[in-house]
This record gives sequence, C-alpha cells and structure tokens, in this order.
Amino acid sequence: MTTRVETPGTPVPAALPRPARRPALLPARLRTALDGEPLLRNGHVLTLSSLLAAALGAGFWVLATTWYDTATVGRSYAALSAVMLLSGIGQLNLADVLVRFVPAAGAHAGRLALRCYLAAGVFSTVVAVAFLLLVPQLAPGLDYLRRPLVAVCFTLGAAGYSIFVLQDGALTGLRRPGWVLGENALFAAVKAALLALCGTLALDAGILASWVAALLTALVVTNVFLFRSAVPAHRRAQLDAPAPQRLVGYAAADYVGAQFRLAAYNVVPLLVLNRLGPEGSAYLSLAWVIAYTLFLVAYNMGSSLLVEAARAPERLVEHARRVLRHNAVLIAAAATVMVLAAPWLLGLFGPQYARHGTALLRLLALSALPNLVLSVAIDVARARRRLGWVVLLQALLCVLVLGLSVLLIPRFGVTGVGVAWLAAECALGLPLLATLPRWLPREQEPREQEPRQQERRP
Repeated sequence: MTTRVETPGTPVPAALPRPARRPALLPARLRTALDGEPLLRNGHVLTLSSLLAAALGAGFWVLATTWYDTATVGRSYAALSAVMLLSGIGQLNLADVLVRFVPAAGAHAGRLALRCYLAAGVFSTVVAVAFLLLVPQLAPGLDYLRRPLVAVCFTLGAAGYSIFVLQDGALTGLRRPGWVLGENALFAAVKAALLALCGTLALDAGILASWVAALLTALVVTNVFLFRSAVPAHRRAQLDAPAPQRLVGYAAADYVGAQFRLAAYNVVPLLVLNRLGPEGSAYLSLAWVIAYTLFLVAYNMGSSLLVEAARAPERLVEHARRVLRHNAVLIAAAATVMVLAAPWLLGLFGPQYARHGTALLRLLALSALPNLVLSVAIDVARARRRLGWVVLLQALLCVLVLGLSVLLIPRFGVTGVGVAWLAAECALGLPLLATLPRWLPREQEPREQEPRQQERRP
C-alpha cells in the first residue's frame, strides 16, 4: 500500500513557460489533477493502488475458493483478519504519525521511520504471541494456529504487516505514492503463485503461508528503495528541517482512536465466525473485500490531505472541501455500480456467495457514502491536532458497529452486519454533514494555523 511518485508541488520559475493548458472539454477538477495538483494526484495514485490491491486480493480469494473448501476459506479469512487486528494494535498507529510528520522531517525522516519500524515490529510480535496463548478462549475456531510452524507464520505475518503499513505511511509522507502500485502488484503476484503451489501440495494452512511469504518479499524490495533512494532525496531537499516535536503525545492519542476503528473492522469477522461458523465468515469475507475498496478511496485521499496539510496548513479548509466534493462523486458512482452488480460480483466466487452475500454487499457499499464525511472529519481533526475528536468519532463508530452487529447477526445472519455498518455510518456521517460549516468553515481561523506555521520553521 505504498507508492512513489516524483515529488510534485515545486513552484515554476517565472522565466519558464507555463505548462500547456489541457482541453477545456475536461472537467476543471480533472484538469487540476492531471496538471499535477499534489493533493488529488497523489490521492488518485494511492486510490488506484488500493483498487489494484483489492482487485488482486479478490483474485487471490477466487483462487483460494478453487483450491480449498468453504470451511477452510472461512477459517483462513478469520485468521488473516486476526493478523490485521493484532497488527493494527501492534503498529501503534505510527503509519499516521509518519504521514503527518515525515513531509517536514528532512534529514530526520529515515531515523523516524526506523524507530517506528522497531517499535511496531516488537509490539506486534508480543501481541501476536499473547493472542495465540488465548486462542482457545478468544476464537476456538482458530485452534490450528497453535501448531508450531503455523504459529511462527502467524506471528511473522502480524509483525510484517505492521511494517508493511508503516512503510506506506513513510512513502506517502515523502510524496512517493507511485510505489504503491508496484509493491501491491508484487505482493499479489507472489502470493498467487505461492497459493497455487500450496494448493497443489494440499497444505491446510496454505492460504496463510502464501500470504505471509509474499508480504515478506514485498517488504524487502520496497524498503531497499525507501532507504536507498526516497529518504536520501528527501534529506537533500530539506537539509535545514527541524526534528519533529511532540510526537509521543500525538501518537498516543491517535493510537487510541485508531484502535476503535480497527476493532470495528476486524472484530466483526470473529463475531460472525463464532455465531455463524466458517461458512458465514466466508460469505462476509468476500463481500467485505469488495465493498472495502470504497472505504479505501476515502482513506487514501485522506492520507494525501494530511501530507498537504503538513506542507501548507493554511490551505487545509480548501483541500478538505475539495477532497469531500471530489470523493463524493467517485464513491457515489462506484457504490451505484456495486449495488447493481452485487449478485454478479459475488457470483464470480460461486453461487452460494451470491445467494448469501448480495444484500450484505449492497448495504456495505451504501455505507461508504456517510463514511466519507466521517473520514474527512477525522483527518481534519488530525491536521489540527484536535485528537479528542479523533478518538471520540472512532469510538462511537466502534460501539455502534459492534453493538448493532451483536444484536442483528442472530436475527439476520451476515446481512445484519451490513445493516449495522450502514446505520452506524449514517448516525455519525449525517450530523457531521449537517454541521459542515461549523467544523470546516470557508474562512479558516488564523489562530488555528499559527502554531502549525511556527512548527514548520527551522
């Protein structure tokens, strides 16, 4: 999920001719993005990378359903959800710290990234080992993870995925989103090849093993580029940049908020596994893989928003409103297509997935629209360091999603998860939209921006 593009945003010297204007028949916002506006261009590249990862990830699960039965697919998806949940706990939300502070870190960027890697890798390992010890009580359906070799694979996956996410944050902060495409393509190609090999050998934990081995391959390749090329270039461009300040307090508060959202995403599959068994988990897994692409649009453009807010805090309101308008059009169009094509999309995995997951996929797709407003509000609060709002909004989302899921799954099956997500997102997104002029006024208050401007001075 990390990419790199050549650093944009450098002012054009007056003596040089201005770039040729693109044809007027293109929409203004599209022309802006194509002409090199960093906010939209980098956000688009990150989004394209996520869509590529989602498409290739869906292909991975298509292969998995070819080589393995439904129960094994369901258990494996629950195991990988646990990997992501534990990684999210263990990475200490340091990826967002890197997105927020690397853009202005200069010579300190490489050291900051390595320290974050070390902290996240160690803590993720500890959390994964603790989970394995408690598997019989927390998730009895995942007992197979306690086998020695599988346990090692699981632990490596949790620690490796933490660093995988952190390297995305570092590269995003360095305005290198182009590498997201290459990294995700490499990850997908390797795990598909290894999955075919594991399927041929009839390895019971082949889905997990192929995923982890591909992850480690992508980590090595990407970090060679990061520390040999991207970080030195950034250091040369900002030789006099001061060391980032007040990182611990920011990271601690942001981490608390991130854990609530992480729980909303990754505890639900465990609830479904325990309530509906591995088949129910399989139906949820593929619907979520498809629908989550819409959530990633908001997340990735939000990352670009944070990078630009760190570089030009006085343009935060302008950029946030642009992201909101731009993404609303994209997500609304994609959600409409997803609602209409839901049976066909799930039918690619087998008729049973379409039969049990169509309503769920439609509800999840619709929930991406109010989620956009919530995501922008959280990113604006991060940029302004109003972390109380960051924690509160994500805590409310978690409580609503998990509480409603517990109530609705016994009655509606996996469809209850979709109802829970849509209701929770609307309960938060609609009030935020109604009060938009209050938390995102067109005239930004100077007193909010002054601390940020002082922070950027050497």
